[in-house]
Amino acid sequence: MHAIVIGAGIIGLSTAWNLRRRGVGVTIVDPAPAAGASHAAAGMLAPAAEVVWGQSPLYPLMRASADLYPDFAAELAAASGHDLGYSHTETFVCAGDRADLASLRELTDLQSSAGFDVSLIPGSRARELEPALSPGVCGAVAIPGDHSIDPRRLTGALLTVLGDAVVRARVSGLLSEAGRTVGVELEDGTRLKSDQVVVAAGGSCNDISGVPALPLRQVWGEVIRLRAPEPLAPLLTRTIRGLVNGRPVYVVPRPDGELVLGATSREDGRSGTNAGGVHQLLRDAERLVPAILEAEITDITTRARPGSPDDVPIIGRIDPGCVVSTGFFRHGILLAPFGTRLTADLVSESDTRWAPPETLAAVAPARFDLSPPAHHLQTTPTDPNQQPAGSQL
Repeated sequence: MHAIVIGAGIIGLSTAWNLRRRGVGVTIVDPAPAAGASHAAAGMLAPAAEVVWGQSPLYPLMRASADLYPDFAAELAAASGHDLGYSHTETFVCAGDRADLASLRELTDLQSSAGFDVSLIPGSRARELEPALSPGVCGAVAIPGDHSIDPRRLTGALLTVLGDAVVRARVSGLLSEAGRTVGVELEDGTRLKSDQVVVAAGGSCNDISGVPALPLRQVWGEVIRLRAPEPLAPLLTRTIRGLVNGRPVYVVPRPDGELVLGATSREDGRSGTNAGGVHQLLRDAERLVPAILEAEITDITTRARPGSPDDVPIIGRIDPGCVVSTGFFRHGILLAPFGTRLTADLVSESDTRWAPPETLAAVAPARFDLSPPAHHLQTTPTDPNQQPAGSQL
């Protein structure tokens, strides 16, 4: 079997690696591998901290994927020889004031009811463990099971193990024969055939001819990378998430001393870096960690995350030759082991009974009323530009 994976973000790359380990030949097609949302992501593996009201279908997915992460990361690190920046330190979710603390108490009750190990500690105790926290932090939720990983190292490791299977090109459409996807057409007109196609192009899935209109939205956000001056390093040892006047903010420390600051979210369609978003992040982070303003800004990245209407991924078969895997929103890094295992199972027609039926239903494209694709690109065996399955450009 040969599969073409459209998209070289964390989902596409992880799916391709999963398939290759099963003996499936893969070709990954993307004009800019690992340069989208995965490049900006902070990499919080936070199934408990990501529990929010009204998203109960996500809870079992996040828990299952977090359980898969240690083996997923260890196997990739061994195969690639890369350090993935995997940190097992706990997470603190801090309250900027008394009103934020009241909100955290309510959220802690929800997280506990969902079966997660969380505990509310006084601000004084949080400062004993993380001295850089502000005196204004009046309480924190300690979450021992929420960890982090460096997505840039993670995708770099995947690109290493996949090697020349990654083709830098843009897919313009799916090829179809008798209602079955049989390959892809690139922007330059080259046609590649395969047994299966995986559409994992994030928010760009709907730009590909032949893909049913998926209910995706682009959620933009700014992420700032900083480095504390030597006298202050390490500024933090735990991931610090928080609420400041009801707004979420996070600071993720990397093992190498880098700090990743983020949490803005907007759907205005503007791809540029928003000055107000950067200002908000620095202002809110200062409320929790005042010395963050002493750090040097090394990078500001703005990317769009692909979200579905219910914020649950869209994973499933759309025709006998094509599987779609997208809509991971802000959970792409966390859900990669779960989502890509399920996607690879669907592609290789393996047993998916390890996933509960309600989970399969929660992620299925059929939960939405999908419009049929405008058209497929038809193909014939005599097409002179057509490449056989597994061929290289």
